[in-house]
Amino acid sequence: MVDVGRKDETERVAIAKGSVKMAPETLAHITDKNMKKGDVLSVAQLAGIMGAKHTATLIPLCHPLALSHVNVIIHVNNDSYAIDITAECKITGKTGVEMEALTAVSVAALTIYDMCKAIDKNMVISDIRLTHKSGGKSGRFDAE
Repeated sequence: MVDVGRKDETERVAIAKGSVKMAPETLAHITDKNMKKGDVLSVAQLAGIMGAKHTATLIPLCHPLALSHVNVIIHVNNDSYAIDITAECKITGKTGVEMEALTAVSVAALTIYDMCKAIDKNMVISDIRLTHKSGGKSGRFDAE
């Protein structure tokens, strides 16, 4: 792991986004809460939060962090037959939370896939990316 012992503690924020594209029928089953495994959107949101909290156990060399805030927003995009996921993580600490935000989005997307794969194996998890980061030595980043 990178030695962060001499770094200053600063407020750090990271936001990541991603999507799960699917068949229109699959999206209808999700929004109608008609999936055998339960409420896909609520379970995916909770899974994303849990994923952020467990990032250090999933990604080698990530520091275990005491996150001060995790928010996972799930948005149904009827125009593109997708579920859009946004995760925001915050901490006051010596290292950033980019990996936690990215993990939250990834785990939420994988949960959606898992809960719907019985009716749609053609779903596509895509566009997982960091869209914002602030705090720390490198400062602010906003994706184009």
